[in-house]
Amino acid sequence: MKTIVYPGTFDPITNGHIDLVERGSKLFDKIIIGIASSQRKSPLFSVDERSELASEALSHVPNVEIIGFDYLLVQFVKDCKADAIMRGLRAVSDFEYEFQLANMNRALAPEVESIFLTPAERFSYISSSLVREISSLDVMYPSLYQRMWPRPC
Repeated sequence: MKTIVYPGTFDPITNGHIDLVERGSKLFDKIIIGIASSQRKSPLFSVDERSELASEALSHVPNVEIIGFDYLLVQFVKDCKADAIMRGLRAVSDFEYEFQLANMNRALAPEVESIFLTPAERFSYISSSLVREISSLDVMYPSLYQRMWPRPC
């Protein structure tokens, strides 16, 4: 059984994340959504809240498991008995950072592969940071907000 971990803060989960999970679920037997506590990023939602939002948004994908974690990603991947790490690339600007992460992860755990997927073009401009910013303007732009985040606060 091939298992992949899709790590991130998912603060909040977006339609771009959902798109990647839906497509990845066809390639792998199991996808573990690893929700990082990531205190360095000062998340808006707690790990439990982000897990709940992800569970609701991905309830239609049968081969998904959602787990929060607060330690080194490659160790989390090993603990989950996963084969690879899935990451999304929205734009060329994401590539350099993701390339560095993949090389570091390979140095720490050579047996763990990194797989990159790109979201559908209509989601390529969406990031959780932008969703948080736009959510603060929800009254002014509710239709834009709804297209980017599948569930209002």
